Amino acid sequence: MDLLEDGPTGNAHEYTVSEISGAVKRVIEGEFGRVRVRGEVGRVSRPASGHMYFDLKDQGAVIAAVSWKGQVARMQIRPEEGMEVIATGRLTTFPGQSKYQLIVDNVEPAGAGALMAMLEARRKALAAEGLFDQGRKRDLPWLPEVIGVVTSPSGAVIRDILHRLRERFPRRVLIWPVAVQGQACAPEVAAAIRGFNALAPGGPVPRPHLIIVARGGGSLEDLWGFNEEIVVRAAAESTIPLISAVGHETDTTLIDFAADRRAPTPTAAAEIAVPVRTDLANRLGEAALRMARAMQARGEARAQRLSDLSRLLGRPEALVTPARQRFDLVSERLGPGLRMVVVRKRAGFAPLAAHVSPRLLRQVLVNEARRIDQLAGRLRPAPGARLRRAQQDLSMLSQRLEAARQRSVADVARRNREGRAQLAILDQRLAQAPQMRFILLRERLDRLDRMRQTLGYRETLRRGFAVVRDAEGALLTTAAEARGAALFEVEFRDGRVTARPQDPPSATPQKPRPARSRRKDPPEQGDLF
Repeated sequence: MDLLEDGPTGNAHEYTVSEISGAVKRVIEGEFGRVRVRGEVGRVSRPASGHMYFDLKDQGAVIAAVSWKGQVARMQIRPEEGMEVIATGRLTTFPGQSKYQLIVDNVEPAGAGALMAMLEARRKALAAEGLFDQGRKRDLPWLPEVIGVVTSPSGAVIRDILHRLRERFPRRVLIWPVAVQGQACAPEVAAAIRGFNALAPGGPVPRPHLIIVARGGGSLEDLWGFNEEIVVRAAAESTIPLISAVGHETDTTLIDFAADRRAPTPTAAAEIAVPVRTDLANRLGEAALRMARAMQARGEARAQRLSDLSRLLGRPEALVTPARQRFDLVSERLGPGLRMVVVRKRAGFAPLAAHVSPRLLRQVLVNEARRIDQLAGRLRPAPGARLRRAQQDLSMLSQRLEAARQRSVADVARRNREGRAQLAILDQRLAQAPQMRFILLRERLDRLDRMRQTLGYRETLRRGFAVVRDAEGALLTTAAEARGAALFEVEFRDGRVTARPQDPPSATPQKPRPARSRRKDPPEQGDLF
């Protein structure tokens, strides 16, 4: 086997990347020095540098366009997404990204774009059905307990909403993950809105009091899912108040018209959804202070009113003097009147005293003593009966206390049995955990070892490749290095072979040499042995 022959080399010139890029740039700028291009404006971006980057597109292609800061300042009309324009400029290339672009210095309007025309027609049709009427819109709850958010769970939008809710007034948030771009966007968003409305109040999953549909900014194509009819109808049919927070402040979609409230950004939607807790606390403190001041002012006003009315009353001496005079007159007649009453009572009592005898009084005393004896007989057994009732009540309470004690002992015993059973299960799992961990680590080690064998260079040798090293063991990667080595070694999958480089080939093309048999040849033939 002969490994010393050179491969065929061509006469084609070797270009550098910069040479190819420069040649392409000269060709494009030479063929299209200044052009006018008609198309629909796609994505528009204007960073802090003042330059403007946008796309020109039609049904089959997209051209990247850029206007520098000075060109933008001289434009009479700024391109906006969805406009159909005629852009004047020159074609060039951008070697840093291996693409071509149009440097635009003037833009003329050419009519509304196809997407914008279709969007406007759809908006008018849905508006004619009354889906955008103000009478359909519901008031937002002042402080919702549960807020449902329809958005992508992995984007920055949900993080901004949760962060702003935590800052203003923490609420419970339910996230319904959906695709916010692409073909799956519209059906998933509509299903999420209807899913939140289908939740039953008081169920295992709480029903939101407010829904926020949110997405970050993007081009008209990126936001097109929120212009679909299925999404607009789902938003209009929602019985739960809904806030639309799709795109940035300049982006407008059809769901914004059907929603009960439109927020310019997702962060603004969180600000609309809940008030600021510290502001509420401050307002409450101010209201309490105003109430205290009002009560104090009202008390002072009543006291002043009472003082004013008291001045209209007469002097107490003037009010008391006539009454005191009348009392003196009556008191002078009281003594004779009492004596007259005593005389009259004595005169009436004298006939009655004549009929009262000692026998009658003794009979009255006997009757009263008999009545007292009857009452004492009834009173004597009362303490015993009361004591018996108290003993019965104590016995009943003792029985109930014993039953409660037995139940408590039984509960403690049952919990002890359950704890021992759970402890046995945990002990068994703990005993099995090291063995399972060892098995998992062994499987992982086997997988890594198989990967090592698969990615090793010996697997490459088995596919027919070889590794060439010089006499010191250094790798030889080019034919020039192999010619310069006095002796080199070739490693195959089943062993290594030592070889010498052959003499340089003559200028006259030679026919391919037939494969040599594995036999001992003279050294000058370049034999591998």
